Amino acid sequence: METFVTGIQWYVVFLFSTTLHEASHALAAWKLGDSTAYEGGQVTLDPLPHIRREPIGMVALPIISFLLGGWMMGWASVPYNKEWALAYPKRSAVMSLAGPMANLLLILIAVVLIRIGVATNALFPPESLTFSHIVEATEPGNMEFAASILSLFFSLNLLLFLFNLLPVPPLDGSGIIPFFMPHETAQKYLTFLYNSPAGFFGLFIAWKVFGFIYSPMHLMAVNLLYPGYHYH
Repeated sequence: METFVTGIQWYVVFLFSTTLHEASHALAAWKLGDSTAYEGGQVTLDPLPHIRREPIGMVALPIISFLLGGWMMGWASVPYNKEWALAYPKRSAVMSLAGPMANLLLILIAVVLIRIGVATNALFPPESLTFSHIVEATEPGNMEFAASILSLFFSLNLLLFLFNLLPVPPLDGSGIIPFFMPHETAQKYLTFLYNSPAGFFGLFIAWKVFGFIYSPMHLMAVNLLYPGYHYH
């Protein structure tokens, strides 16, 4: 039962965080001139249109990875018009940035709620940290549940934020790069991405590199959350 409840908590946080990430991509594209995702129903916080688009990445893989490893991994996506991106590479870069910024927003909301909880003595910093345990409740019950949810929102969205900013295709970080390029160079860069197998190699590189990045960044973020505690 405990594993089941923990799995539900993980999935709720994963589903909401991923849905907001993709809906932010879709909203940015729509506002900047590409209505593809809007017409596909992706400008929404309702997870069902996103699940219908990527049922394996948003349902099957998260559940399987949790049952096998105790944590969740998955993916989602929204459609966009590549001709629009080639015509407006800087707008396309803003669209790419919108997803990670949504995750950053959720991190900041979690930080504010944790700090309020600590200030009111409802929550307190733990003696030791894990991915899903960065704050504890003073009393069992509802606040204990809230502490678990806030811990997951903080850690999972930090993971999504940092991972997606890696500048390798098909991650959002590679799509942000054209913002810093001259127009014609950005068009050539995007054309190369669209017509090469770079995405496969990019994911392999990201998977290998990210393990060295996340742990120290998570530790640094928690130390910023709790100034003076000096976790190590």
